[in-house]
Formats: sequence, C-alpha cells, structure tokens
Amino acid sequence: MPSDSSLTGWDIGGAHVKAARVEHGRVTGVVQIACPLWQGLDKLDAAVVQARAALGNTTRHAITMTGEMVDLFDSRAAGVVAIVDRLAAALPGELRLYAGRSGWVAPTGAAARADDIASANWLATAAWVASRCPQALLADIGSTTSDLIVINRGVASASRSDADRLISGELVYAGLVRTPLMALAPDIDFRGRRHRLMAEHFATTADVWRLLGELPEHADPYPAADGGAKTPEASARRLARMIGRDVDEGSMADWRSLANAFADAQLATLLNASRALPGIAALPADAPVVCAGAGCAIAARLAATLGRRSIMLASLLADCAPSCADDATTCAPAVAVALLAEPAR
Repeated sequence: MPSDSSLTGWDIGGAHVKAARVEHGRVTGVVQIACPLWQGLDKLDAAVVQARAALGNTTRHAITMTGEMVDLFDSRAAGVVAIVDRLAAALPGELRLYAGRSGWVAPTGAAARADDIASANWLATAAWVASRCPQALLADIGSTTSDLIVINRGVASASRSDADRLISGELVYAGLVRTPLMALAPDIDFRGRRHRLMAEHFATTADVWRLLGELPEHADPYPAADGGAKTPEASARRLARMIGRDVDEGSMADWRSLANAFADAQLATLLNASRALPGIAALPADAPVVCAGAGCAIAARLAATLGRRSIMLASLLADCAPSCADDATTCAPAVAVALLAEPAR
C-alpha cells in the first residue's frame, strides 16, 4: 500500500457497516452504522458516506465483509463482487480486500477470490488476537451472530466458509440484539411450568438484555420486533407473547425471570458450541476467553461458565487504541483488518 500514515478498515455486514481509522498504527476513531443491506445497495452508499463524515477521508482502505450473505444477492460470489464494485466507486484511493489465508486482493481480483473474501471478517479478528494472545478462545458476540474461535499458537481452524463454521460450531446465530427468541430454545420455563415457544418473530434478544438492564447504549438501532417502544415494559410484553401470554398475566419480576431463562438458553447454546470446537481439547485450561463485540458481557458469562478467565479485547487494544478501545471492541473486525493491513504498506 502507499506510504500514507492513515488507513480506514471496513467491515461490511448485512445489518451494520463498521469502520475504523488507523493513523501511524494507532486506532484514532471507530464508528458503527446501521445498514439494512438487504433493502438495497443504496443503504451501503449512505452508510459509507456517514462513516467517512464521522472519521474523515483516507486514501487507503482495507476491507472485509459478511454482507454478501444477504438475500439481495443471488449468490455469495455475486454479493462480494457487487459490494466491492460499490465500494470502489465510493472510496477514493487504494482498496485492498482481506481474503483470509489467501492474503490481500485488489478489487480486480474479487470475482476470482470471492470464496476467500466472503465472510472472512472473523479470521481477521482471530489473526490479530493471535498476534497478542497466543492461546485463547475468542468469543466475539455481535448483534446477530457469535464467532467462537480457538487460538493455539495461531488460529486453530480449518474452516473456509460460513457453512464450515456452522458445522464446527465456530459460527452461532445467537447475538446480543437481533436473534429471534424462538431460535434459542424450543421451550422455556415460566413460573415452574414448561412452555413451548411460539415460532413467531415476536421478540428478540434485545428484549431479553434490555429487560435485564444489560443492553449497552446504542446497541439496538433497529426497530423492535413489533415496531413498538424500546422500554422494559414493552420488552416484557413482547416476551410474554412468545409464550402465548399477555403482560398483565405476570409481574415485572416474572418477566425478568423469563428474560433470565432466555439468557440462560442463549448461554447454553454458546456453551454447547464451545465445548465441541475444533482445537478446544488441546487448549490449556489457563488459556483465557478473549471477549469481543457488542455482547462482550455475554462472552464474559461464557468464560465464567467454562471456568476460564476472561480478557476484554479492549485491554489487548489499549496500547493501539488508547482513546477508543471500548468502541474498537464492538467493531473488532474493522479494527483488526486495518491493523493487519499495516505490514502491507
């Protein structure tokens, strides 16, 4: 890459665009913008404009993505090419695409390397964490998904695609905000009786963590499942509907108890996946869980349940993101891809 001292790392997701500005090897700004990419590429255009307004312009860009998975595109490869074409038109200067084990690719190589570029953001985060913490379990809990990656003197994963990671348990669709509650368990306990869940998009994990008082500020930019208010009372009403009840059939303490039951179900999902991960058996007992993403507090719960100590990604980033380590934790892949790009200068 050119010798400019500043660079922007981009993580183009299906629901959010994350960007991180790096200057002289230090992260100086991070931003996350809601981007419902499934609604059209114009949403990406708008998010890029907003990110550049927040972070300032640079002439170097390092890009990773998961947005190719949205149903706007006929295939993942078509999604990669369409996203890259849009970014190439919107961003001035030099673009490099993170292609995981295949290294860095120019936009002209996007079609030929689409399989390597597609959904490689987890590997960027894991590779950077491995450079700072040689043995660990990375638990990056985002708004929609969780990445669970063993690091043991390198990234201990042979996965090359989301399909591989769904099989291995390294990718779990259980996030902090957008996961429909029916995806967490087939049934749930409420006041001592087991209730089968309604298979409807009545509530999400945002309602669970809001009701428990553990939803970070600004973590939930999308409308609630019913388009209603984002208050504990409204979240209680949505949770009640999941078990065929109205909110006046219980107290707020009852609905918080139900929220705790859903939180436990989410943790159990992550725990089951973690215990079967490739390489987990060889990971020393004293290797920590590196907690990342908007749901890093959930990752810390996972660490405690696994009997491992937890390290916040922010602590690993403290020296290279001194003014924005917490925000950088939420936008880990964008930060990681920017920092990984520096040796390519």
